[in-house]
Amino acid sequence: MQSSAEDRGGELAPKPGRGAVAGRPPFLAVYVPAVVGLHLVLTVVALLGTAFRPEDLLTFAALLACGAVCIEATRRLGMPAGVARDLLSAWWLPAALLLPPLYALLTPIPLQILLQFRVRRTLPHRRILVTSALGLAGAAASVVFHRAVPAPLAGTPDWVVQGYPGIPVAIGCAALFAVVNTLLVAVAAHAAEPESRWRDVLWNRESLLLDVVELCVGVLVAVTSTLSLGMLLLALPPVMLLQRSLMHQQLQAAARTDAKTGLLNAAAWQREADTELSRSVRTHDPLALLLIDIDHFKKVNDTHGHLVGDQVLVGVASTLCGQLRDYDVVGRFGGEEFVVLLPGADTVEACRVAERLRGRVRRLAVPTDDGTVTVTISVGVSLFRMHGEDLIELLAAADLALYRAKQSGRDRVCLPAVDGSREPEA
Repeated sequence: MQSSAEDRGGELAPKPGRGAVAGRPPFLAVYVPAVVGLHLVLTVVALLGTAFRPEDLLTFAALLACGAVCIEATRRLGMPAGVARDLLSAWWLPAALLLPPLYALLTPIPLQILLQFRVRRTLPHRRILVTSALGLAGAAASVVFHRAVPAPLAGTPDWVVQGYPGIPVAIGCAALFAVVNTLLVAVAAHAAEPESRWRDVLWNRESLLLDVVELCVGVLVAVTSTLSLGMLLLALPPVMLLQRSLMHQQLQAAARTDAKTGLLNAAAWQREADTELSRSVRTHDPLALLLIDIDHFKKVNDTHGHLVGDQVLVGVASTLCGQLRDYDVVGRFGGEEFVVLLPGADTVEACRVAERLRGRVRRLAVPTDDGTVTVTISVGVSLFRMHGEDLIELLAAADLALYRAKQSGRDRVCLPAVDGSREPEA
């Protein structure tokens, strides 16, 4: 579905582009044209082999119109960076189930163009990949469904009235649509960010739940369209209301995150950290704080430009998330500085984690037009109770430790000095 596809393609946490596909990892330079080429070839073949019927064209036009109305509603609501989920699959999935595969291949094209120019522009190759993934996923679902339910719009809609096997097959094809679409985009997303975890580009609990809701709505709209196209006028307002509710939740989430990296912003991180600190006070569990700074980041911006600098930020953020636990609290403090709270971590564990992060970032390579960029990080570590009794004191201690790391040559992990002495680095 479109929302999931854009999410996995990088739209929930927009990543500044690296230029053309050829400037990306070699695999992507082959993979993206291959997916797009397959979509185009299948579309041409389907055009030559499909008999155009008035009822199919009318249904196709009605579903496209509903999708366009939802896109216009999205535009009026506003869709800032970090917000990409919607319910457009409520109109794409019926096209795949009810119409020949040609229409499933064609449906994403006009709607994605409308999204690009009416809602939010994104990198052309990313938008094209999403379009092709949706078209191929829809075609796969259409082929399977039409084998089980030939001519679903012809005559009495027995597959709806009798329920079996039409409804179970429709649900299965909806799942197939989601899986094929997700896999096609996830492969590209993981290739673009090799440090990311597969589960981050596939599904988490929230995205899976939203996908299930979208697919259920899509099946219901398909059933409604089969009974009467006029009933789409009744289906459109509830879908738009669901979309508005979903958009409101995303806007709230976007207000908590940093637009470039997708991490918690400073204010949201502080709220989460205060909660963890209060829990540590109650349970007497240890807690550690890491303050992380990218070494010589200004030189990266000056030498390679801010777009590459943004990609470095994204790469470092992805590396941090890939090496931390789900309940660790990681955020961006602005500029090239990141902060991590490690619940339950003592001195040894905190330094071990910091060293692992430092080592992983050293292996990060960001592609540029003339090669790759590598960076290092310096890390300051502070421990709750040992170096401070509240968040402000912990941050101040970690900042002093980070200063020691910078003064000692960078690319290292340091603890705060004790009573002004030069404590050995971690």
